[in-house]
Amino acid sequence: MSDATTSNACWRRCILNRSTDKAIHVLRRAVGIAARTSLSLLVASVLSAAATQPAMRSAHIAGVPHVLQKPGFGGEACAEMFLRKMGVRWTQDDLFNVSGADPALGRGCIPEELAAALKRAGMDSAQARHRVDAASGAALAAQFGALLADLARGVPSIVRVRCNAGDAAEAAGHFWLVIGYDGAGDEVIYHDPAEADGANRRIGREQFCKLWPLGSDEVAAMVVRIPLMPARMAPPPARTEGFAPADYAQHVIALRRGKLPQGFTVVVQPPFVVVGDEPPATVRQRAANTVKWAVDRLKKDFFAKDPDAIMTVWLFRDRDSYDRYTREIFRDTPSTPFGYYSSIHKGLIMNIATGGGTLVHEIVHPFMHANFPECPPWFNEGLGSLYEQCGDRDGHIWGYTNWRLPHLQRAVRAGKLRSFEELTGMDARRFYGDDSAIHYAQARYLCYYLQEKGLLVRFYREFTAAVRDDPTGCRTLQKVLGEKDMDQFMKKWEQFVMGLRFP
Repeated sequence: MSDATTSNACWRRCILNRSTDKAIHVLRRAVGIAARTSLSLLVASVLSAAATQPAMRSAHIAGVPHVLQKPGFGGEACAEMFLRKMGVRWTQDDLFNVSGADPALGRGCIPEELAAALKRAGMDSAQARHRVDAASGAALAAQFGALLADLARGVPSIVRVRCNAGDAAEAAGHFWLVIGYDGAGDEVIYHDPAEADGANRRIGREQFCKLWPLGSDEVAAMVVRIPLMPARMAPPPARTEGFAPADYAQHVIALRRGKLPQGFTVVVQPPFVVVGDEPPATVRQRAANTVKWAVDRLKKDFFAKDPDAIMTVWLFRDRDSYDRYTREIFRDTPSTPFGYYSSIHKGLIMNIATGGGTLVHEIVHPFMHANFPECPPWFNEGLGSLYEQCGDRDGHIWGYTNWRLPHLQRAVRAGKLRSFEELTGMDARRFYGDDSAIHYAQARYLCYYLQEKGLLVRFYREFTAAVRDDPTGCRTLQKVLGEKDMDQFMKKWEQFVMGLRFP
């Protein structure tokens, strides 16, 4: 073999190993060129070509566990993998919770949000979006070289790739955790969080470099890489009661992948997710001025616990929308033109054109179920219907007379009311059966009477405490009212009802 051939082989090995200075020294001896600047240009040009050659050094970070992502949480799951390897207990949910991402968008973290979350966790990880010139490949080669250099020092990278090299429109991409490179096979080793068997997968470097650039512009594409460099790690935030941002994000992701039609606005209004087909500003206004307003006041006086699951408040803009979507989404035929609570569908389903009163009524039910599951129908519906027409009094929710009053007054005149012992003793079949409108009205205005006498909150608290011994609430009612004879009280209450006016 000639001296030139030997020097050329040595020179190429130096370049492939990124040893620029040594390559220059070899070339000086081989060709006798003294000008370092000329050699630097020569080496730089060949480095770009060398990036397409397979003889790069292998590197592998062993022992990184695979984590299956929750829907949409690919980047968060990739980070959790390496954090587990480090013995740090941050989860994909924890990372989303501190990222600042809006759960109403129904997605996981974008790279900037993920990088911010990692910094809060204590990683020295700067998110990087780099423009690359796909025509020359030099910028992409440089990025791949930086990825390999990090692997060599034990630093994996979260990357975002397209699943199909030919799908230039797949701009968002999918997250992988790159944990190694096999120089012998010229393969990238990665964990795919989207697949249960996604650990230690391999892909040829050439194919990886086709999938890595994102965007539809082949000339000015972009690569995403987040190196996971540990710094001073912080403990994950303590979980508090109630639902966290990650919980709401998962709920919205499920809605968007399932029931949610196009054109609906989504608002996270704890402990609910509000969706509606009115203009976005109107949906947000209803979420704040009706849902939040009612929840804050109901919790202030009655309910310590939120519902056990996130529920969706469906606000359909009018009767046509309400009828159409209850059929299409829930396969239901509404029995009321106003709206209803569905424990099966975990939702409050509203024709919001009829006003917010029914919405407030239905908000009571999931709270009652979570806080007082033994509640009999009369009090569940009595308290709910009390707030069909309501307002604020000194920071507390306050029921007003409403459209049920004239019907109740006619029943009083006709002598059609049940005794309070009968009313409170009704099971669901009897309460919701014949004469249910009268039962609703009587229960509502019994609660209204307790409210006007300043006894409603006390009754709720004493009833919940005594429900095992008094499942109907009748004895507790008599005690709170201070009445010895409930038949005599019935007459007093009827006189009270007949003195009310609506409107």
